[in-house]
Amino acid sequence: MEPQQRLWTRNFLFICFSSFFFFITFYSMTATLPTFVTDHLGGNQQQAGLVLTTFVIAAVIMRPFAGRWMDGPMRLTIMLVATAVFMVCSFFYPMISGFGVLLLLRFIHGFSFGAATTANGTIVTEFIPDNRKGEGLGYYTLFMNLAMVLGPFIGLLIIQNVNFNTLFYLLSAFCVIGMLLSIRLVRSQAKSVPAAAADRPAPSKSGAAKERFNWRNYIEPSSIPISLVAMFLAIAYASILSFVPSYADEIGLKSYSSYYFIVYAVMIVAARPFTGKLFDRLPRNYLVYPTIALYVIGLAVLATAHSGFLFLLSGAVIGLGFGSLSPCLQTIAVQSAPKSKVGLATATYFIFFDGGIGIGSALLGGIATATNNRIMYLCGIVSVLIGALVYYLLLHRRPSRPSRQVQAQSAQSA
Repeated sequence: MEPQQRLWTRNFLFICFSSFFFFITFYSMTATLPTFVTDHLGGNQQQAGLVLTTFVIAAVIMRPFAGRWMDGPMRLTIMLVATAVFMVCSFFYPMISGFGVLLLLRFIHGFSFGAATTANGTIVTEFIPDNRKGEGLGYYTLFMNLAMVLGPFIGLLIIQNVNFNTLFYLLSAFCVIGMLLSIRLVRSQAKSVPAAAADRPAPSKSGAAKERFNWRNYIEPSSIPISLVAMFLAIAYASILSFVPSYADEIGLKSYSSYYFIVYAVMIVAARPFTGKLFDRLPRNYLVYPTIALYVIGLAVLATAHSGFLFLLSGAVIGLGFGSLSPCLQTIAVQSAPKSKVGLATATYFIFFDGGIGIGSALLGGIATATNNRIMYLCGIVSVLIGALVYYLLLHRRPSRPSRQVQAQSAQSA
């Protein structure tokens, strides 16, 4: 039996907490900037929506380039530059006095976010043992999930009781902490380079010139199937991120809306230690199909909820389903690619996932406007079922344990 390798190393904790502080800034601004636009800049709801759309578009544009750079020898430098730009952008929000300037800042901020999150998502895989990839990425994304809950909570609490400038200063402090952790990580790496990093050869200049216009330099083909699945699941997830508060108000449960994501996060925290280990030890189909089923059940409960209990129950079921499934999908995307293409694989996954969030916000938002939120969530179920069908057609019969193959090859070479 293969010995259990250490997961909770100093470098792993550095990158987890660094990402946590950047994501808590992102989610806090996502929840509060629409109010900033309407109350302080005199904008309308459409302009408020553009604040997130502009950010996501910039992040999606940057990801394929960041993915390619992360598979080269300068990935730690790219990570530092991206996190530094993200930190510096946060300093400018207290100075914003016009909507056009805000959109420009959001576009630059989105560029840095796309690069920084792709960088961190790539580098963290170097600190996770091959036989604990699902567990390790599960814990890594758990930090992001906690940021998703704490970010809006902190942001809304501060703007309701103090003011926006106080929030912006606090988020800037979070970014400084995240940057300091990134610097510590790079310094630690300068002393001890992981074997995974050492195995990555620097691309030759002649090879780069020949393949400059090849789309495979920016998208990892082997990660596209699972990324397509993630996109359809993210379309439905956009309805959770964007419309749960308005839906709660619509069905007379506004007082419960602030607790929805707390219940969601509690279920993720409770399930994550088990689901990651199960993914590493069982064929992936044994985890993918049950969690997709839970996701569908949770959306169905949400669409038909008439009480606070059912409303919060849906958050618990979706947290157990999609919250457990999301890191598994990212793990599959990474395991599907060669080790030298982990950066592209990570970028490819997030390009499709972020694209799904953008599509879902626009598409399901239009459905909700034309009908109502209940119909919108039922349409979200259709998107999840399409994702399940794509998984069955493209991935059901594929080898489910690439990590074992990697381990076997390593054992044979040894």
